[in-house]
Amino acid sequence: MGVNVDSLETKVTQVLALCRHLSEETRQLRAQVAELEAERKALTDKIATARDRLESLKAKLPQE
Repeated sequence: MGVNVDSLETKVTQVLALCRHLSEETRQLRAQVAELEAERKALTDKIATARDRLESLKAKLPQE
């Protein structure tokens, strides 16, 4: 019976270690997602600014 308890304890310890590892990985991935979303927003804003500037320059071109 003692062998079964030791085996169970080992398995529980392994599961807990895996849970901790997965929790840390999840935290890191969420941080990465937040960083990438911020980068995406910054790039989207830059594109919008460039588009506005190009439209402004186009409007200033002489008509043919």
